[in-house]
Order: sequence, then structure tokens, then C-alpha cells
Amino acid sequence: MEQSWKTSISTATEEKTLIRGYNIEDLMSKCNFTQTIFLLWKGELPNKKEEAIFNTILISAIEHGITPPSITAARIAYSGSGQFNSAVAAGILAIGQHHGGAMEGCAQLLQIHCDEEFKGKPEEEIAKHIVDNMMERKQRIPGFGHKIYTDVDPRAQKILDAAKKNGFSGRYVKTLEKIESYLEKKKGKKLCINIDGAIAAVMLEMGFDWKLGRGFFIMARTAGIIAHVHEEATKEKPFRRLDDKETEYNGVKERKL
Repeated sequence: MEQSWKTSISTATEEKTLIRGYNIEDLMSKCNFTQTIFLLWKGELPNKKEEAIFNTILISAIEHGITPPSITAARIAYSGSGQFNSAVAAGILAIGQHHGGAMEGCAQLLQIHCDEEFKGKPEEEIAKHIVDNMMERKQRIPGFGHKIYTDVDPRAQKILDAAKKNGFSGRYVKTLEKIESYLEKKKGKKLCINIDGAIAAVMLEMGFDWKLGRGFFIMARTAGIIAHVHEEATKEKPFRRLDDKETEYNGVKERKL
């Protein structure tokens, strides 16, 4: 009878646990966490340059203050539930289309256009098509613009610099940069490449599929979420709520039945 559940990732028995063919005990003694995550996702251990840029990417998205939805959701969830795991889960569930999701969207856009629709075409032509097409449909191009950073997202720039240094600055990165330039011409203002756009292009340069885009953000930001939940648990009183001064009722005035 054919087995209904199949995986090429790992196997665990009483004798040993193998991850992509490597004994976990060997990985524990000879590899670091970054290398092992790469192995899980890609199927092979990274070389030195792959490890360096992969590590840079994960660190870049690990933390960005107390204000993002994933952090406030996690802290509020702990404040009400007192459950560490559910609070961390609440933070992860707050990651999506508008928070961390642009990474996946940008990677999909680049992969489809560079590898399928416009394969072999110049990066500038691809960039112009993407910008013109999405602006015509009044759609936001994922991976560009930021509420805090206007001219340059320093995290994105650091990733792109590391990518160039380690030989991961090819077709996807060039297309990303062409989009930024053409988008500025069309809009008359700068919408810088943000961290989502930089990670999207570089992960494709490394051979990862665009569907892993959100995974990069979740993997990195979970560490930050855990730190915030622990801080909430140890430094704040339970059942935090909004102050009355922070809220406003704008519904129907009191009325009688």
C-alpha cells in the first residue's frame, strides 16, 4: 500500500534522526542554526557566501520596535491570556498581506516576469512593464516605500550591499533597482526599495522559490516576538487596555426604544 504522507525533509526513528540525509547529532556539533535552517529550506548546506547573505537577511527582519502589528498583537494577547505560546502565535498570525507579506508578493512578481513572461528581455524593459501595468490598475508595487524611510531603507541597502559582495546581485536585483528608478520617474517622488523588496530579490538570486518569501519574515520576526512576549510577561501587569483618551465613539447618539 502506498503511503499517503511523504516527506523528503527528515525522518526520525529510535536509532537516529536525519535532516535532509544528515544525522542531527552531526549537525548539532558541526553546524550553526543559520546553516541548518538553510539546509531545511533548500535541501543542501550553504557555502560560506550563501551563509553570510542568509544570515544578513534573517538579522535584518528580526526586530523593528514595539509598534508593528505582530508585536502589539502578541503583547496584547499575553496581557489577556497569560499564555506564552498563544501570544507568540497571535503575533505570527498578525503577519500577512500588509505586514511582512510584501516580501512574498515582490518575489512572485520578479520570478514570474524575469523567468516566464519576459525571460531573456532586458531588466529595464521588465521594470517598465511592471510599473506601467500596476500603476494602470492602481495597484501598489510590493517591496517599495516605507512609513519611516523615505529615501533609503538602511536595512534594504545593507542586504543589497551584502548581496553584491557575495555574488548574489543578478537579474532579480537589477530588475528591482530598475523598478525603483522608473517608479520615481513616473510618480515624481522616491519610493525606496524596502526590506521586503531587497529580501525578495536576493532570496530569488539564491535559488529559493517565491512561496518561501513570507517564511523568511516569519522565521526572523518570531525571535523578536518571543522577546516582546517575555518582556510583557515579566514587566507589565495583566489585562492591558486602551486608555479612554485613545478612543472615540462615533456611532449613533443615545436613543430610546
